[in-house]
Amino acid sequence: MDKSDITLERMRTFVRVAERGKLSLVANELGIGQSTVTRHLQELEEAVGVPLLSRTTRRVTLTDEGSRYYANSMQILRLVEQAGDEARGARGAPAGTVRISCTAAFGVLHASRFIFAFQDRYPEIGIDLSLTDERVDLVREGVDIALRLGPLTDSSLKLRALGQSRRLLVASPDYLAARGRPVIPPDLSRHEGIRMSNVAGSETLALQGAGGELHIVPFAGRLRIDHGLAAREALVAGRGIAPAHRWLIDDLLAAGLLETILVDYSLPSVPLNMLIVPERAAVARVRLLVDFLAEQIADIPGIEKSISKR
Repeated sequence: MDKSDITLERMRTFVRVAERGKLSLVANELGIGQSTVTRHLQELEEAVGVPLLSRTTRRVTLTDEGSRYYANSMQILRLVEQAGDEARGARGAPAGTVRISCTAAFGVLHASRFIFAFQDRYPEIGIDLSLTDERVDLVREGVDIALRLGPLTDSSLKLRALGQSRRLLVASPDYLAARGRPVIPPDLSRHEGIRMSNVAGSETLALQGAGGELHIVPFAGRLRIDHGLAAREALVAGRGIAPAHRWLIDDLLAAGLLETILVDYSLPSVPLNMLIVPERAAVARVRLLVDFLAEQIADIPGIEKSISKR
């Protein structure tokens, strides 16, 4: 084989294997057989003339030469994609697929309808939406954009701060009629709390009074839930009190199905951010979706605008 056998198809296969670490995962993702993935890698290594990957029974890792080749391959594939975007843009029709990962409840209640509107505006852009509260590795999973609530630690990704998500302490009218309405934070110890099992520190609540004083109170109950939509249902069913993002329950408050309690005290807000894989940020369709989502999310009740960006 010679260098003319270094095709974009083989290079794309190599890049995804480098990112995912398993041939079977890449085969499923690309819709080809594992033997085809293996052949692409062997042919690419023969054409390049050096081993790019080190294979074990459990995982595939990059050699030193493979790491350098991966970085260069990413630049080449990005330029090829940008060239296609520019060519399509000349006739005013952005196309291709954007992969987005989103916090589950936020995705169901808000992000999904924004995506519908985006596709109405750009009908040739496909969206692959994954709803999960797990912190997935965007590069490894082939995701372009992620919408995430809470503090972030991965500084290798491009971050666009969307705002602070305001939280309220709420319960149903039926629950409050049966158990009474808390007047001061310590009253919560006598109530049923609906706790999020996937949120660290949910066994206590930090409430700030109008004068700035901080109250740290125990928060317990018989029901723990790991999904915001299930917590929403539990609140309406009168199962207890919970701190809830306003965007999660704003319609229920308007309908009188839930009421705010301890209104003279505030809960800490939670940051809402958009993460973008840096190598994908310049792709036209990704950039269009990033800007569109940021604009739409700014109008959601309870999202207080943030001005930081990097």
